[in-house]
Amino acid sequence: MIVKAGHGSVIDPLRRAHLPESHVIERGSFLYVFSEDGCAYGPDIHVAHERVFETESHHLDGEALSFVAELTSPATRNNDLTEKVEVYGRAGVPVYLLLDMQEEQATVLWTPSAKGYESRTTRPFGEKLPIPAPFDCLLDTAGFKAP
Repeated sequence: MIVKAGHGSVIDPLRRAHLPESHVIERGSFLYVFSEDGCAYGPDIHVAHERVFETESHHLDGEALSFVAELTSPATRNNDLTEKVEVYGRAGVPVYLLLDMQEEQATVLWTPSAKGYESRTTRPFGEKLPIPAPFDCLLDTAGFKAP
């Protein structure tokens, strides 16, 4: 993964968020494959059980994800807001955090379903955003800003 200038100030605090036991948070060159949808994504931040990373492959099963965070850019924003919501939800990813850098707001989606997610909360950057189970933490977005 290539971290765009300015994204590090947003990504690094997320990497230190509360993790479920035996889970790993990464921002790296892993590609998660969603075979039912015929696509693969390399999320900006991703969390999965440590067993998932016990491979030589950089192509991992998308259904193994516990959490995904995407930071929008002008080039990816539409896909992050639409297609990825549907794909991650159908795959059963419990929590999808969408950091909309253009609108300067954070949205957390949970309760995955066949059409995406059934639950969502949005807060402007600067406010705290509750991240649901299995993480159960409060994300302080005070330091987040568009690059």
